[in-house]
Amino acid sequence: MKRTLYIVILLMLVFNLQDLVAQQRFPKPEFESGYVQPDPTTPEPRSAVLEYVDVLVLLGVLVLSSLLALRWRSRKGLFWLSVFTLIYFGFYRNGCICSIGAIQNVALSFSDPGYVISLTALLFFLLPLLFTLFFGRVFCGGACPLGAIQDLLVLNPVSLPVRLRRTLGIFPYVYLGLAVLFAVTKTDFIICRYDPFVGIFRMDTSFHMLALGISFLVMSLFIARPYCRFLCPYGAILNWLSRFSKWHLSISPSKCIQCKLCASSCPFDAIDEPLESISGEDTRRQSPRFILFALLIPVWIIIGGYALSRTSDILSKVNQDVYLAELLISRPDLMDDPDNIDIQTFLSKGKSLDTLVEESKLIQQQFHRGSWVLGGFIGLVIGIRLLNQMIYRRRTDYMPDKGECFSCGRCMDYCPVPE
Repeated sequence: MKRTLYIVILLMLVFNLQDLVAQQRFPKPEFESGYVQPDPTTPEPRSAVLEYVDVLVLLGVLVLSSLLALRWRSRKGLFWLSVFTLIYFGFYRNGCICSIGAIQNVALSFSDPGYVISLTALLFFLLPLLFTLFFGRVFCGGACPLGAIQDLLVLNPVSLPVRLRRTLGIFPYVYLGLAVLFAVTKTDFIICRYDPFVGIFRMDTSFHMLALGISFLVMSLFIARPYCRFLCPYGAILNWLSRFSKWHLSISPSKCIQCKLCASSCPFDAIDEPLESISGEDTRRQSPRFILFALLIPVWIIIGGYALSRTSDILSKVNQDVYLAELLISRPDLMDDPDNIDIQTFLSKGKSLDTLVEESKLIQQQFHRGSWVLGGFIGLVIGIRLLNQMIYRRRTDYMPDKGECFSCGRCMDYCPVPE
C-alpha cells in the first residue's frame, strides 16, 4: 500500500513539474507590445479570520501528532497526518506562511521598531517550539509540509557515515545565521526565496528553483529528509529544544529486547545503540581532553567571528542599496541609463547619490557587526559539537537521539514488543 502511494505521488510530481518546465520555455514578451502583466504567483493575503483558521489547523495537527507519537504510538496515523499536512499547508496554502520562514519575520521585528510582526506569523513560529520543548520534534513528524513531501518519498534510504553526518549537520546553523543576518539588515528573506519546495507547492517557479526542488526530491529517495537534516534552519532550533523535551517518543512500550529492528528501520540514523559506562581509567584519560575542548570553545568563537568579519564586505553586496551605491560610484555614467530598472527605480524615489552612499555605509556597518556575531555563533556550535563527542552517556537500551529524532514513528512500528 505504501509503495503504491509513493509511486502515485511521484507520478503526480512528474506531471506537475512538466507543466512548470513548459511555463518557463518562452522568453518574456516586450512590454511595449500591449502585454498585460499576469497575476503574481505569490499567494494573495488572506483575511484575518482565515489566517487564524490556519493557526487553529496547525495547533490541531500538533496536538494530534503528539498524541499519535506518544500516547497512541501509531505510525500509520502519523503517515496519514503527514499526507494531510502536505495537502493543506503545502499545496492548498502554497507553503506560506510556514514556521521555517517565520524566523525572518521574528528577527526583523527585533531589529526594526517600525516593523510589526503579525500575531499569526508569531504563533506559527512559537507553537512548534513550545510543542518541541514538551513532546519532541512532533512538528517535524506530522505538521511540516517540507518534511512531509520528503518523508513520503523515502524508498531505499542509505546510512551515511557518522563523520559526514556531523560535518553536514553544521550547515543548518550557518543557514540560520545567514537568514537572521539578511533579515535584520533588511536585505532579503533568503529562506523563502530559496525554499526548494515552495515552487512545487505553487505550481510555478523559476527553472533553477525547479531544478533545486527536483534535486532534493530525488535525494529523498535515497537520503531520508536531506533538507530537514542538513539545511533546515528551523530544524537547528528544534534540535536543541527537543533535547530538553519533558516527554519524547519512545521506541519500546516496555522493556527493550535488543533486537536492533528499530535501528535498522530508522532512515535518519537517529537511534543510539546501548553504551556501557567507561572504566575509571578511561575516564581519567578522557578528562584532560574534555577540559581542553571546553577551554577551546572561546577560541572557536573568536576565530569564527574574525573569519566571518573578513567577509562582511562581500556579504553586504547582497543588499540592493549597497550594490547600487558601489555600482554608481564606480560607474556614474549609468545614472543616465534609461534601460537600467534598478537605477531608474532609485531615481524615482527622489534620493540623491550622497544619501544612498550614507545609507549603504550604515548597512555595511550592520553587516560587519552581524558577521562577527554570526561567526562567533558558528564557532560556538563547532566547539559544542566537538565537546559533545567527549561526553559518554550510559545507555542500556536502544534509544532515539532526542535532538535528531523526527518523531516519525517508524522505530516503534517495527518494535516487536507487545503493548
